[in-house]
Amino acid sequence: MMQTDWADPKIVQWCQYLLDSYAYWVKHELIERAGTPPEQAERLFNSAFVVASHGAEDDPVLNYGNRAALDLWVMNWQQFTQTPSRLTAEPAKQEERAHMLEQVKKQGYIADYSGIRISSTGQRFLADSILIWNIHEPNGTVIGQGATFLTWKYLDVSQL
Repeated sequence: MMQTDWADPKIVQWCQYLLDSYAYWVKHELIERAGTPPEQAERLFNSAFVVASHGAEDDPVLNYGNRAALDLWVMNWQQFTQTPSRLTAEPAKQEERAHMLEQVKKQGYIADYSGIRISSTGQRFLADSILIWNIHEPNGTVIGQGATFLTWKYLDVSQL
């Protein structure tokens, strides 16, 4: 991934929506909000915890992943931002994931969700204490959903 992807003005704006929406729902900041929007976008991109998001399409496509997310899913920015969000979960778990995302739409956010996810290489991992929230514009229009988590555990076949 080119280092400048997070600095694209569209991505910087998306990061502001993502961060503002997180603070709205969760009542605290995801990252320190000091500095300019591009500085905040860089801080978010380089955070140690995973942050990913998708748009509000019928079959949402990932539109943001910080460095931790790209590393975990073993993708570059281009690959990640062309991946339908549902493909980050195993096929058998997609219905459970869809139900959880529907809950988020209704409630605004959920915390302490855990789920098995799958990287581009087929490596499965259990993401723990996932917080998922609706991302909205200042006028309240929901434009996507974000997710963040700090801990995950790689699984071997015997753990599935």
